[in-house]
Amino acid sequence: MVSIHVRPPEVDDRVMPGHWEGDFIKGASNKSSVGVLVERSSRLVLLARMDDATAASALAGFSSKLNSIAAPLRQSFTYDQGREMTRHAELTAQTGVKVYFCDPHSPWQRGTCENTNGLLRQYLPKGTDLSVFSQDELDAIADSLNSRPRATHDWHTPLEVFAKTLALAAEPAEPAEPAQPAQPAQPSTPIH
Repeated sequence: MVSIHVRPPEVDDRVMPGHWEGDFIKGASNKSSVGVLVERSSRLVLLARMDDATAASALAGFSSKLNSIAAPLRQSFTYDQGREMTRHAELTAQTGVKVYFCDPHSPWQRGTCENTNGLLRQYLPKGTDLSVFSQDELDAIADSLNSRPRATHDWHTPLEVFAKTLALAAEPAEPAEPAQPAQPAQPSTPIH
C-alpha cells in the first residue's frame, strides 16, 4: 500500500483534474454495496454496481468505471484501508491509476467522497437492499447529483465543470511563436 502522505501535492490543491476518491456504500446487513468514485476538482460522481463487497467486485467495478474516463483524467485514486481494495495493484495495472491509501480510521482524508456519500444516501438510504439497483439506475442517480449546482463551483454543476475540463484537455496546444530570423550583421562603416 502506498500512503496518502506520499501522494503528489497537486492532488491536495484540487487544481489538476483526474484525481479520484473512492468508497463502498453498503446496503442492508452489509450484504449489498455500490462503488462510489468522486473526482476531486469537479466533484463528478460515478457509481459502480457491485455484486458484493469483495475485492473481485471492487476490481471489476472500479476498473470499468475508471476506464470509461479519458486517460489524462484518471491519475490517482485515494481509498481507505478496506479489504475490498486488496487487489489495488491489479487495479493500477488495468487502469494506469495510482492508488493511495488513507490512514486507518481517517475518513476526513477523503472528505470529498464522504460528503458525496451523504448526498447519495438521499437516493440510497441506509438499510435498503442495494442489489436491486441496475447499473442504468445507478448512472441515473449519478447524473442527478452531477446536474446539481454546487456553491463550491459558483453554482455550476459538477458536469459543467468536468465538461469544461474535458474541452480544455482536448484543445491543441498553442504553437510557439516562430523564431525571428537573425538579422544579418551590418558592415561596419570605416571611420575617416
